[in-house]
Amino acid sequence: MKALVKTFAAAALIAVSTFAMAADKPASKSEKANVNLSTADFALDHYVAVTTAGESTGVERLFADDFNQKIQSSNAQNHSRSEVVKSLKKQKGEKLNCTVSTDILEESADYMIAKVTLKFEDFTKTDLVTLVREGNDWKVSKSINSYK
Repeated sequence: MKALVKTFAAAALIAVSTFAMAADKPASKSEKANVNLSTADFALDHYVAVTTAGESTGVERLFADDFNQKIQSSNAQNHSRSEVVKSLKKQKGEKLNCTVSTDILEESADYMIAKVTLKFEDFTKTDLVTLVREGNDWKVSKSINSYK
């Protein structure tokens, strides 16, 4: 009888341990990609984290389908949504050595225009970002960069 009780106790301990380990499993990819874009401020903060701190979680959800990026310089460039997403994914974990400031230039219930300034040691990058509400989420629809 004692052997039977010990066997059941051991089985119960193994079962509890197994359930505890299963509960501690890492989050799935869909859970990891879940970022809060419910407000323009959250979306702007996530955009800054993606572009300056190497954050790659939810980068696909951050940009509108018709997103485009323009870089104003002597060699003006345009980049599509897919090009920018691909580039940002490659920069995963890379943090830029700059100070960042954001200013809201215009805001309404359905769009926001913000100025993101990145001050590096030798130059300054200014990024004018347009965010729009799409359903329940806010997305970045346009980015215009200039350098000084």
